[in-house]
Amino acid sequence: MKNVIVIVVCVLFISCQNKSEKNFGQLEKMNWLIGNWENKMPDGLLTETWSKENDSTFSGTSYFIVNSKDTVHSETIILTQLNDELVYRPTVKGQNNDEPVDFILSSESENTYSFENPKHDYPQKIVYKKVNETSLIATISGTQQGKKSSESYPMKRK
Repeated sequence: MKNVIVIVVCVLFISCQNKSEKNFGQLEKMNWLIGNWENKMPDGLLTETWSKENDSTFSGTSYFIVNSKDTVHSETIILTQLNDELVYRPTVKGQNNDEPVDFILSSESENTYSFENPKHDYPQKIVYKKVNETSLIATISGTQQGKKSSESYPMKRK
């Protein structure tokens, strides 16, 4: 009987210990994203900055600046792992009543991460592709005003 009690206590201890240990492996695969990125274009500068908030969340900001001073687009982004789901949650100033929109990781392969929200007006898909340690390509795509549309933004690490 004493052995049974010891086994039950051990099983309970192990199961409680496993529940308290969270695994954020989905998010950890995107650690390469942390840092400062930019794309200098003829019509302006696109910057994106990512930092790690905690084990389950990265936060990002994105700005498009023209004439070295006018911000024509800005957004904040939360990339978070909720249970086994990776969620890309941008909030774009002046869109969607300044409320965030969730895009769920739909596929990942060879350093390419695709997030989708088929119900969103545009874009419905956001893809981040790690080209190498100093380059990435961010692509937004979907249907816009009844037509297929896609825009890619190659960025270099600053």
